[in-house]
Amino acid sequence: MKSFVLGRKRLAALGCALAAVAMFAAVNSPAVVASATKRQLPIYCVQRDQKMLSISFDAAWGNEDTQQLIDILAKYDIKATFFVVGDWVDKYPESVKALHEAGHEVMNHSNHHDHFSKLSREEIVADVNACNDKIEAVTGVRPTLIRPPYGEYDDKVIAAIRSMDMEPIQWDVDSLDWKEISASEITQRVTSRIQPGSIVLFHNAAKHTPEALPGLIEAILQQGYTFVPISELILPGECDTDYTLDHTGRQCPAT
Repeated sequence: MKSFVLGRKRLAALGCALAAVAMFAAVNSPAVVASATKRQLPIYCVQRDQKMLSISFDAAWGNEDTQQLIDILAKYDIKATFFVVGDWVDKYPESVKALHEAGHEVMNHSNHHDHFSKLSREEIVADVNACNDKIEAVTGVRPTLIRPPYGEYDDKVIAAIRSMDMEPIQWDVDSLDWKEISASEITQRVTSRIQPGSIVLFHNAAKHTPEALPGLIEAILQQGYTFVPISELILPGECDTDYTLDHTGRQCPAT
């Protein structure tokens, strides 16, 4: 009799355990499905067999060094990509024109440098179009690339940008020039981190960037790299159709 009672207790305990497992699975299965949803990413770098890369400059506030940067890049016959804020275009239209006439890409960095994640999809589209309009009015060319302000984004931001047939661009090598580190530190950081298909981040008004740029360019050229604007570095087509992005934001050909 005692054995029978113990058996019933064991069966009851087992039943409770199985019920708990079933309940846990039911409660947590939606979270598993949600986590499996693919996150929307911008392009951080590109899968390239050739030793080629792009250097980019964000222009949001100051303008003291823009012409000097143009002159340095011209010396080495390098074309870069400048992401400019609409307010910066309003203040310095002649610099925007000079960048374009020097053969550099002038692309979008938002209209007012707001936090896009705090805006609605409609507000993002309106902001991007406003900046595009300003750049096109000066250069005659409508931007196809954008770098979100502060490098911030979420799925909504990326979806809004791609709905406009534009590509969101980040970077895989940060020069940290915005921290006002020395020219030698900038050079060491960049040259030690580049790889084929890299996109390097600089700023047009950072304190030591003009000082660092010549030696940095020469060091990269000695490594056998060529410099191209970002629109020539990235792969053409539609995301998830003509190309894919891995979990790091590296753009790869569709297989």
